[in-house]
Order: sequence, then C-alpha cells, then structure tokens
Amino acid sequence: MSEAAELKKLVKQLQGASEPVDIIALLNRLKNEYEVTEALLRESKAGLAVGKLRQHASKPVSDLAKEVVKKWKTQVERAKKVQPNGKDAKVTPAATPVTPTAPSAARSAKTDGIKGGTGDNTRDKCVELLYDGLVQDSGAPVEQILQRAQGLEKAVHQKCGGTTAEYKGKIRSLFVNLKDKNNPGLRESVVSGELSVEKLAAMSSQEMASEERKAADRKIEAENFHNSLAASEQQAETDAFQCSRCKQRKCRYRQAQTRSADEPMTTFVTCTNCGNRWKFS
Repeated sequence: MSEAAELKKLVKQLQGASEPVDIIALLNRLKNEYEVTEALLRESKAGLAVGKLRQHASKPVSDLAKEVVKKWKTQVERAKKVQPNGKDAKVTPAATPVTPTAPSAARSAKTDGIKGGTGDNTRDKCVELLYDGLVQDSGAPVEQILQRAQGLEKAVHQKCGGTTAEYKGKIRSLFVNLKDKNNPGLRESVVSGELSVEKLAAMSSQEMASEERKAADRKIEAENFHNSLAASEQQAETDAFQCSRCKQRKCRYRQAQTRSADEPMTTFVTCTNCGNRWKFS
C-alpha cells in the first residue's frame, strides 16, 4: 500500500473516532510515523482533518492537533527548501537537521500578486478581500484559493443583486469570519471544496462562527435566560438540594414552565454558599 493510501486510511479512522483517547492515539501516529509533503497532505486531506481538531472540545485533543499541524508546516517548508523549484519532495530526517524554522511570511492578495479579475473596481477589491481571508495559514496553490474567492464573490453578487449595501455588508461578514484565527476549520473547508461557496454565501454570521464562539454565545444566552427568570420570579430557600460543587445544602430555587403546558416544570437551583447553579425537570 502506498504512503498516500495508508495516510488516507488513517485519516478516515480519525474522522470516524469519537472518543478523545482514540483520537489522541491516531494523532500521535500521524505525528510520529509520517514525514509529509504539501502534495501528500492535499491528496490525503489529512491537513483538513487534523486542522478541524484544533477546535475540539477536549483540550488534550486540540493541543495535540496544533502540535501536529505545526510539525507538518515545518516539514512542508523544509521540503520546499530542499528543491529550489519549490516542488514537493519527500524529506527523510537524515536529509536535513530537525531544527525549528522561521514561519513563512503571511500570505495575502498583495504578496501573491492577486487581482480580482471581474473588471469592476468594487468587485475586484472584494475578491481580493475574500482571498486575504481564505489564504491565512494556507499552503494551497494561488490558483485554487483565487478560484474559491472569485466563486464566493460571484455567489454573493448574485444573491444580493449587485454591489448593493447588502452585498458589501455580506462581504465584510465573510471576511471577518474567514480571517478569525480561531476558525481555521471554516477556511480549510472552503479552500478544499468541502464547503461550497454557494452554501457559504447563504450562511449567517452565527452559522459561520467558530465552535469556540458558538459555545460562548450559548453560555451567554443561557445566563441571560437564567437571570431573566431570577428577576421575574421569587425564589424560595430550601435544604432539599445538595450542591454538587461544595456539597452544602443552602440553596434557593424557583420553578418555571419553560416547555409546553403538558410537560413538567423546570426547577432552577442556586447554591447560596458557592453560587453554583443547575436545573432539572
């Protein structure tokens, strides 16, 4: 079996794993058993699969995924330096000392010599802006990223009926979410073609947000809901509940009908000792 085929098989196992311990085992194999090139990463889609795990809910998983990505970037840069023509080359540990290399200069439409190519000044600038959002941390060819940027701008232009205020607002929203350093999965899925530009153009800012930001938004929403109930409903003190955090029984509680009328009421409990809060139905 070729190295690319082996790597594809391992990537498939990684994508199907759900338990952190299994994911970590596979990531360690990828980290320790493979010397990659840019072509190998593109063919196997290993870069995309591991890149997504940098936002995993499990910190050990996300930290290890970041280590793998960092190591692979170093290997790709080292491989390019071995061949002056820039073509990918397999590099063995003996060929070049394994020493830290300086990160490559940040890519942008300007550094890559990109022009929008639409013939309209406003649209060209928007294509270049989207290119800047997509190219961050990417090792994909210029032509591939430009094709995605042009396709995305075209989809937004058609959706908004021209270079309207809605069009400009949508382009700004796309750029902000694509450029977000905590949202590498969005960029990589668009560049790889896994997420179509047509679908991305129709997504809301909330749908594009990183998992980290979505989790923060959900937490704020839950807290606001909890606080609104606290402000509108009187709470009673009780020792019927034990706090899971401090094990005390000094609590306040209230009940509210948060679902349909035939469903049981939800009980909201606050520990007066440590402030821990929980709910149950």
